[in-house]
Amino acid sequence: MATKRTSSRTKLPRAKYTRAEMEAVFARFKLQKPEPKGELEHVNPFTLLVAVVLSAQATDAGVNKATRGLFAVADTPAKIIALGLDDITDHIKTIGLFRQKAKNVLALSHILQDQYDGEVPQDRDTLTTLPGVGRKTANVVVSMAFGQATMAVDTHIFRLGNRLGIAPGKTVDDVERVLMARIPKHYLYHAHHWLILHGRYICKARKPDCEACIIADLCKATEKTNAVPAPIIPMRD
Repeated sequence: MATKRTSSRTKLPRAKYTRAEMEAVFARFKLQKPEPKGELEHVNPFTLLVAVVLSAQATDAGVNKATRGLFAVADTPAKIIALGLDDITDHIKTIGLFRQKAKNVLALSHILQDQYDGEVPQDRDTLTTLPGVGRKTANVVVSMAFGQATMAVDTHIFRLGNRLGIAPGKTVDDVERVLMARIPKHYLYHAHHWLILHGRYICKARKPDCEACIIADLCKATEKTNAVPAPIIPMRD
């Protein structure tokens, strides 16, 4: 009996960068920022989960402004439940889609309290069963809260994957799959933060700042804005 061929869906697109080039790209990210941190403020896994749920179609700065007051009075599922829908809504009313997000936060708090003793599950698939929690949110939580190497593909990472050619894909799942396969394993834990920060502040959507880019000479993007100098890599905490 003939061996069944692997589905084309499992195949990775042709690599635009060699392994050595991918190593160099992420080595520079590490040199520039050895311990990158997410910008959403939180005090425990639960507040991180809530913050990431609230961050959909909102800026981290806007979410932080709203959650400072919320988390000061409610930093556990039980306290969120006690606070109630009206007060949750009032705290986050400056965030886009705040009414539905308030309902999701209250609903997931009930589930965590009733089914998980108020603790946030460490399993990504379990997290995605919670109201308002998709794969990206779950990836952020298991990475930042529980130290698992994941790739949370947001708009910045999706753009970089395709623009730079390090992970071309039509969907966020495609880009995630390629990045997880091609980023050198010893850089994988911090890779999603490096890429998010690079996309947010340097390789921006409308006008990438190539002159400030530490991987400009390695980059194989077809669109570049400025003359590309040899990189001078600043050392930062």
